[in-house]
Amino acid sequence: MAGFKLKVTPEMEALTEICVANSKIDSSLYTKYDVKRGLRDINGKGVLAGLTEISAIISSETVDGKSVPCDGRLYYRGYNIHDLTRGFLKENRYGYEEVAYLILFGELPDHEKLEEFKKILSGQRSLPTNFVRDVIMKAPSKDMMNTLSRSVLTLYAYDHNAEDISLPNVLRQCLTLISTFPMMSVYGYHAYNHYIKGKSLYIHHPDPHLSMAENILRMLRPDMKYTQLEATILDLALVLHMEHGGGNNSTFTTHVVTSSGTDTYSVIAAALGSLKGPKHGGANIKVVQMFADMKRHVHDWKDEEEVGNYLRKLLHKEAFDQRGLIYGMGHAVYSISDPRAEIFKKFVEKLAHEKGRDKEFGLYSMVERLAPQIIGEERHIYKGVSANVDFYSGFVYSMLDLPTELFTPMFAIARIVGWSAHRMEELINTDKIIRPAYMNVKDYEDYVPLDER
Repeated sequence: MAGFKLKVTPEMEALTEICVANSKIDSSLYTKYDVKRGLRDINGKGVLAGLTEISAIISSETVDGKSVPCDGRLYYRGYNIHDLTRGFLKENRYGYEEVAYLILFGELPDHEKLEEFKKILSGQRSLPTNFVRDVIMKAPSKDMMNTLSRSVLTLYAYDHNAEDISLPNVLRQCLTLISTFPMMSVYGYHAYNHYIKGKSLYIHHPDPHLSMAENILRMLRPDMKYTQLEATILDLALVLHMEHGGGNNSTFTTHVVTSSGTDTYSVIAAALGSLKGPKHGGANIKVVQMFADMKRHVHDWKDEEEVGNYLRKLLHKEAFDQRGLIYGMGHAVYSISDPRAEIFKKFVEKLAHEKGRDKEFGLYSMVERLAPQIIGEERHIYKGVSANVDFYSGFVYSMLDLPTELFTPMFAIARIVGWSAHRMEELINTDKIIRPAYMNVKDYEDYVPLDER
């Protein structure tokens, strides 16, 4: 580590102050020039930046000429997410592969196409010789998203056609990444767990006859064992996180970077960097941490008044991380309900009962019911608030004995399917680089010679 500076020096602190002083923009100018900060208008509606056929999010309806909130709806390629999940769950099947085919290719597969697709994914589910030893095991990181990004970028060096952005080659690359994301994520965790935390090291190969969800649990656990309910719920989680419109941060990143004409590995690494952020893919970790703090400070988990007082403390920045947020409540698009959370909750209760954690599920359910009411009383909000998918996903992952280090990578393992579909869609439909406008609001200056400053 010689020469690698790990501490912020006083000189850097001083330079930061100069940077801030000369970079701060008067907030009133955003209103003056009608700038859509965060590419959203004052009501939170996203700026229309593109078209897609991959998924749709419905959170409002027009009634008597006015937009009013409605129960949230999510569609994959025109199919309601409730219908899709109900379809494979009713037939006691895993849905990841079927829904991945739908999102990538725009149609539901028949038996023959689905089996062929499963064989393709299984055939791609391998890493280059010694990749685990030479890349994943070396320089292990405590952050699995960084490990995953590094692994993705390193795969570029093993691909003889890495720069080829013809559609068949991009599809090949995407299918390889979809198939190997679980391996790179889980093996990255095992390396961290062994070399940094000093625990036992074991590497289990995936089974070509198992589903994506089953293989994740098989590779993660020392004994490779899991129950059908565990695999079913993880499979459902992957389906619900697989895609969510073109406007979310990481998917928009995928479109932006794809439009530059760069390679697939660079595009997906950029999307991973976006998803890593706590405002995007890392939100479920915050929910779990918030509930851990709540359990320490709320003595009676069935006492609505005591739980309600804790929630008010959260909003008043008097509890947990003092950010004034109830994590897992509210969404940039949904207001009345998040359909993913509604679907998830039905199975969360079953898993909590199997794991003997009914009391915790009761606490989650109470917070889900009380939080919107309390937020409405304490905040002036322009739309309703409801539990989002992150509210329950962290609880589910903890019951599946997934380490928190893998919470966000699980999101990535699912969302790589959506990113791949959006990359293909961008390449198919446009050849223009995405370049939004930024207005300069700095006065022009006359140059002053160095000796005269």
